[in-house]
Amino acid sequence: MIWKPHVTVAAVVEQAGRFLIVEEETEDGVRLNQPAGHLEANESLIQASIREALEETGRHFMPSHVLGVYRWTHPSLDITYLRFAFAGTVSEELPGQELDHGILRAMWMTVEDLNRTKAKHRSPLVLRCVEDYLSGKRYPLDILAHYD
Repeated sequence: MIWKPHVTVAAVVEQAGRFLIVEEETEDGVRLNQPAGHLEANESLIQASIREALEETGRHFMPSHVLGVYRWTHPSLDITYLRFAFAGTVSEELPGQELDHGILRAMWMTVEDLNRTKAKHRSPLVLRCVEDYLSGKRYPLDILAHYD
């Protein structure tokens, strides 16, 4: 049997000590996450991170580095996620930009806020990505190759 993980991307954005987080409706209730989502057919991982950030925050994301690649299995759904996280910057919020279905809002949170709300995180990857960012992990975008 061939095993296939769900490939996802995430945008990790820090400004003045606060991280861009989305509050979203999930099968487990309202949860907190980085702007993140699934890779779609015929798009690169970088393109997916830009698209997901725009759809979930109403802001243009400019990835500067690969932060890391993370494997996590949801404990109750028997689904394994392979997350490619990108560090970068975002534009100001675009006026009139609708957010994806299920996204309640985008907000800025400190590390202290994130530690205090761990029980509401979509996965343990939310805090792990922030910790990796704060520890200085950065890899060049050109380690990823996309062939059409």
